[in-house]
Amino acid sequence: MRHRIYDSKYHFLTFFDDQTGAYLRTGILEDRKDTGVDPFMASFPHLIDVGIMGHCAHGKSGLCAKAGIGCYQSGRTVEAPNMALEDFAEIVRQCAGKVNQFALGGRGDPDMHEHFGEILALCREHHIVPNFTTSGFGLTEEHAALCARYCGAVAVSWYRSSYTLDAIQMLLAAGVRTNIHYVLGRNSIDEALDRLEHNTFPAGINAVVFLLHKPVGQGSRENVLDPDDPRLARFFALLDHNTLPYKLGLDSCTIPGVVNHCANLELAALDTCEGARFSCYISADLVMLPCSFDQERRYGVSLRDHSIQEAWDSPQFDAFRAPLRAACPTCPQREVCMGGCPLKPEIVLCRRSQRTT
Repeated sequence: MRHRIYDSKYHFLTFFDDQTGAYLRTGILEDRKDTGVDPFMASFPHLIDVGIMGHCAHGKSGLCAKAGIGCYQSGRTVEAPNMALEDFAEIVRQCAGKVNQFALGGRGDPDMHEHFGEILALCREHHIVPNFTTSGFGLTEEHAALCARYCGAVAVSWYRSSYTLDAIQMLLAAGVRTNIHYVLGRNSIDEALDRLEHNTFPAGINAVVFLLHKPVGQGSRENVLDPDDPRLARFFALLDHNTLPYKLGLDSCTIPGVVNHCANLELAALDTCEGARFSCYISADLVMLPCSFDQERRYGVSLRDHSIQEAWDSPQFDAFRAPLRAACPTCPQREVCMGGCPLKPEIVLCRRSQRTT
């Protein structure tokens, strides 16, 4: 099914295909004509990261740490209830007809939620496509069948273990569009380069999506990539000339690196930080944030007291948007990059003289 939504407040159209995941956004429309000027934000989020997991079922086993990944939500140390099914149903009710996709997440694997199947079904009943990321450690064939029935795509975190490969094969066998999520930091970029240059990621996957390491939660500052790291030029060159049998993707935090290193990628097809512009995060205890990496909840709004629309229109969300509106005013790529991450400026892969963040 193809979804078409007109944003009457900011005057643009979006198109979303729930079978392929294809998403298209027009520029601002005047007299029904596309001006070519990108809208800065939407009047309601198009994608919501819903943190249904309040705790990690595998936290004490230290899966993240063993894989060289610092859990940004501190899943090993936080024990909080998972999101209640009735709370999730209320989120779905408020989003129906407005939101294209939910990215299910939180402090653990969403497939470990006690109401996992019901959550997926609720999404589809209201024409919202659910996607999620899992370590794959506890994934079962029953879970894989549910994913095939309801999900747009499932990502398996690259935890460098047998259960990682087993989960990928289980999902592929069930007919699920399967991605790998790879956290890119100082400790992992060499492996990424080797696997891309020698094509050693598992066959049959849809894409490898690289997520920039952030110093949040158990993520260390020491593992943050430096913009001057010479390995980055090699990495972005591989993305710029992809000849692999699967797609290569990046999170929006990496866009400043694309701007500075890639000559062949179509920048108009990319989007920088979408937090509080086109996406947001809702925690298991119903606090809405522009981005899940705001673990200090500086910009949080409780959905116990406010609607999703009210949170979206709140002073807290406007404060998050402010640096994205104003950063790096003299940079010729300002509209593509917007200065990068408003939360953690140290991760921004840029040394341009025009940078102000």
